[in-house]
Amino acid sequence: MKMELNVHSGSMIRWAKEHPEAVVLSADLGSSCEVKEFRNVLPDQYFSMGLTEQNMVGWAAGLAREGFLPYLHSFGVFLYRRVLDQLEMSVAYSNLPVTFVGFLPGIMTPGGVSHQMINDVGVLRAVPNMRIYSTGDATDIEGILKMSHEAGGPAFIRMLRKEVPRLFPADEPIRFNHARVCSEGTDVAVFSESICTEEALKAIKVMEKRGVSVQHLHVSTLKPFTDPQVVEALKKVRYGAVSYENHTVMGGLGTNVAEVIAEHGLGTKLLKLGLQDQYAQGASKMYLIKQYKMDAYSLIGAVEKLIGKDLGIEEGELEEVRFEDYTFV
Repeated sequence: MKMELNVHSGSMIRWAKEHPEAVVLSADLGSSCEVKEFRNVLPDQYFSMGLTEQNMVGWAAGLAREGFLPYLHSFGVFLYRRVLDQLEMSVAYSNLPVTFVGFLPGIMTPGGVSHQMINDVGVLRAVPNMRIYSTGDATDIEGILKMSHEAGGPAFIRMLRKEVPRLFPADEPIRFNHARVCSEGTDVAVFSESICTEEALKAIKVMEKRGVSVQHLHVSTLKPFTDPQVVEALKKVRYGAVSYENHTVMGGLGTNVAEVIAEHGLGTKLLKLGLQDQYAQGASKMYLIKQYKMDAYSLIGAVEKLIGKDLGIEEGELEEVRFEDYTFV
């Protein structure tokens, strides 16, 4: 698998060069949030705000009213939990084009509970005018700024950082409210986002060899959630669906899918795979997703439960799957 480093750093610089009204605001985390080089290249479009996130949101709202495009950078927990009042009253209420670029989505950090944004989607889905996006690979990251800008309004991006995989072709950019169809199938539907998509690709490749037909959608727009492909996928499968998210199972992707099932009267059985009603400890990403049953093998277990069959898959088989084995529709 091809891994790429600091993808957002280059994307942010290119975007700001093309759009001089774009400005970056950092809460004293320039290096950790991949905007250190931006400061060196475009110093006049960079504001270091210190550890004053509430103040930073107020500044961003004022800048947006004057025609600028503010991009706030920090760890995600500090961009929704700590600043919720300012986010709602200063930005969302006025529907201003302020983009919150939140790093460390879900449980993927050794920083522990204070740095893990496990319920951001659940909180922000309830904020009017907010749009919520999730990145799963380098291609998503490269296209997210353009897509978010064209969609308009305030936005929250669940951003990956440092080493990220290239799962999707670079010439097929992320699309607003339009999931990527990773595989077609009629047995089970899998809806994944963020780092869970990479795990899902491995699991589905092995399950297909056991004769399981999977309709797999990689979801990058979490609000709004009106992509007709979701309904189509739910209608075509026999056994049910699995939502697979780097977030608690309440309020996020799984809740989105459950609401679609209810609103359309589909009666599709849904299993929600993600962090349960608990906080997570700090450790490496791979340790955490296995510890909290959010890894590829756990997805296989969920599918086995839906179809009522033990597929006899060993964990070692997942390690043998190569990126070159993945095929996309």
